[in-house]
Amino acid sequence: MNILVTGGTVFASRFTAEYFVDRGHKVYVLNRGSKPQSEGVIHLKGDRHNAASLLKNIVFDAVLDITAYNEHDVRCLLDSLGKFGTYILISSSAVYPEALPQPFREDAKCGRNTIWGAYGLNKIAAEHELFGRVRDAYVIRPPYLYGPMNNLYREAFVFECALANRPFYVPKDASMKLQFLHIADMCRLMERIIESRPEYRIFNVGEPVSVSVLEWVNKCYAAAGKTPEIRSINADIPQRSYFPFYDYEYELDVTRMMSVLPDLKPLSIGLKESFDWWCENRELVIRKPLISFIDNNFDRL
Repeated sequence: MNILVTGGTVFASRFTAEYFVDRGHKVYVLNRGSKPQSEGVIHLKGDRHNAASLLKNIVFDAVLDITAYNEHDVRCLLDSLGKFGTYILISSSAVYPEALPQPFREDAKCGRNTIWGAYGLNKIAAEHELFGRVRDAYVIRPPYLYGPMNNLYREAFVFECALANRPFYVPKDASMKLQFLHIADMCRLMERIIESRPEYRIFNVGEPVSVSVLEWVNKCYAAAGKTPEIRSINADIPQRSYFPFYDYEYELDVTRMMSVLPDLKPLSIGLKESFDWWCENRELVIRKPLISFIDNNFDRL
């Protein structure tokens, strides 16, 4: 197939491009060329907001829109495309207001989430723009993505603490639940959507069983061959100053996804893949000052 991937240079979009290249497809990536390109892709150098000269004359079997953050992003890409088949937009679980009953279902009313703010509202607008113009498009709403090529300082932060034999500071009793999806499983779902064109148009995705903060930290340390010394923080300190996730627990109902993709990668295996990639690519991760905050504050607690 001819497949267009927006972005293609970091984490989700880069992994997606390489996933479909490895399966023998002709993969075009649309980006400004500010970072190295993956081997095997066809680079369309340009801005998604003005790409008609690059896209109009190519027929794409699938458009995998990984990098749209608002309605303007979607509108401009659609205006630039010629003929195309399946359009899949990667949205976000941030479209669900936190006050809704959980787990969130795809048919729940979307709206402002006070944790994610404008990010979630912009994703809602992007979805509306897409379905207003392409009624048979698909939308995927992931929770936290993880896996090789993750340049966000999430599991990488825990790996760094593990290899340095640092104690690990967790919020409160570490019972807060986190829901993850391996980036390869998101790609596998997109592949199955393209192949089978399921009836449902919107898919929540993620592990069907969430894990607690404590379980996640233990699995991250185990991937690095370590066992954590857990220390709890019960003081009134912003959680994101020492821990990579907001103080926000949510869960997605992934029944639809499981009907299409029932065989997900186990979290322990996925984290080991993440660790192996991180060991060879530490310089690609966007570090945050979590460790310096810990060193400067927690020895006084």
